[in-house]
Amino acid sequence: MIRSLLLVAGPSGSGKSRLTRLAAADGRAVALSLDDFYFDADHPGLPRWGEIVDWDDPATWDADGAVASLRELLETGRTRVPVYDISLSRRTGMHDLVMPEGDTVIVAEGIFAVDLIARCERSGLPVTPIWIDRPRAVTFALRLKRDLQAHRKPPLVSLRRGVALARHEPQLRAKAVANGFRPLGLDESVATIQRLS
Repeated sequence: MIRSLLLVAGPSGSGKSRLTRLAAADGRAVALSLDDFYFDADHPGLPRWGEIVDWDDPATWDADGAVASLRELLETGRTRVPVYDISLSRRTGMHDLVMPEGDTVIVAEGIFAVDLIARCERSGLPVTPIWIDRPRAVTFALRLKRDLQAHRKPPLVSLRRGVALARHEPQLRAKAVANGFRPLGLDESVATIQRLS
């Protein structure tokens, strides 16, 4: 039995979650949302953006917990992960993530995947890193639509955050590529998952 780890990065709204749902639908992959490893809003020392927590800063996120879960999933085929409610800015429970029998790929996605790859490599985890590459205007529109429909944050906060993220996107992509992430479109990403599994 072979278990592979695909680390999926990309700007918020690029389709990372959609890719993991597509991958898990055929039973050859299991999806792990790295966003579930955010700290609660009242966690001490979180960085702030004006009057609100800066949820785009990696310090708002439990990287050690994410790596531990990925290692356990690769080694045992199961792990227990948090359930995070973005609208409440807190964890609301835990759930078991169990890999299906046979050769399987773990698709781990989240905005902090770019910062996680070095930890994975230092921990000896075999990882294939990809960056979901879409036009900036597309990710801006999809992100804003998603955030407004899901009532993730107040509309003005979603708009201001969206503009800031769009401005920062080229730097984030450059960092990802420098860290070894391969830029791929959604179709190419699905093909990569099929190849790994």
